[in-house]
Amino acid sequence: MSGVEEAFRKFATYGDTAASGNDMTGKNFSKMCKECGVMDGKAVTSTDVDIVFNKVKTKGARTITFAQFQQAMKELCGKRFKGKAPEEALEAVYGLLDGKEPANVGVTKATKAGAVERLTDTSKYTGSHKERFDESGKGKGLAGREELTDNRGYVGAYKGAGTYDKTH
Repeated sequence: MSGVEEAFRKFATYGDTAASGNDMTGKNFSKMCKECGVMDGKAVTSTDVDIVFNKVKTKGARTITFAQFQQAMKELCGKRFKGKAPEEALEAVYGLLDGKEPANVGVTKATKAGAVERLTDTSKYTGSHKERFDESGKGKGLAGREELTDNRGYVGAYKGAGTYDKTH
């Protein structure tokens, strides 16, 4: 399998766990062209890429095969490398694609911001909140609360609590 076909399969499966790697969606085709440098924003724009994708795909389909992908690259290479011969331009485009993988640009990473760090540091707690944690910073649970609930079945200040069994 060539490097271009391998790149096609990697981009075809990107973002879709059920994808087989034989068909590529328009979104992934556009991503591939952008990340590999085929789409430069001047000679080849995102509109050009979308038009070529819709031109090569079969009517009613949402994906293209590798053969259709090669046809799309033949159409895009003339725009991307205007001064070169068609064969040289195609080789130059395949050189851009060879062995590339989709990058996770803009993926959100968990950060340890200063504000979160200060808010979750139990050694800086004061007042009644401080009493809810031991020296190591581990919570005491219910034992850390001053007022535990009384589940004896009587109202809070009832003077005759516990006398029911004695009278009956």
